[in-house]
Amino acid sequence: MQAPGSYQSIPSGAPTAPPSYEEATVPQYGLAPGSDMKNTSGPAYNPQPMPVPISNPVTVQTVYVQQQVTFYDRPVQICCPSCREMIVTRLSYNAGALTWLSCGGLCILGCAFGCCLIPFCVDALQDVDHYCPKCNALLGTYKRL
Repeated sequence: MQAPGSYQSIPSGAPTAPPSYEEATVPQYGLAPGSDMKNTSGPAYNPQPMPVPISNPVTVQTVYVQQQVTFYDRPVQICCPSCREMIVTRLSYNAGALTWLSCGGLCILGCAFGCCLIPFCVDALQDVDHYCPKCNALLGTYKRL
């Protein structure tokens, strides 16, 4: 028998038993020095890895909602619905109802010798077509009458 406080030497190579469950201690994180806390709550907490959901690639489609554009007799800056570019429209003038009425009115008033054709040369009396300068798509028309 040994005296209390003395140590028994264990021969090297001799099997040693692991400490029992009651002897295992919890690591002393944040504990006061010298405090000895026994682990009696059960096995250590081992969090299980969270399953990662497998998702299919998501296709995102951008939809541009544009207010109704009112075309006038001057260029307009808009996003072209054909080529999806931000552009300033290109104008083209065509004979419309106001042009033909002006020509007929000048004929009735007696303008002879080709003076009744003057409305076909004045842009302010003609209808205006708005085109995209990049893809040449017709975007809208401004009709004088």
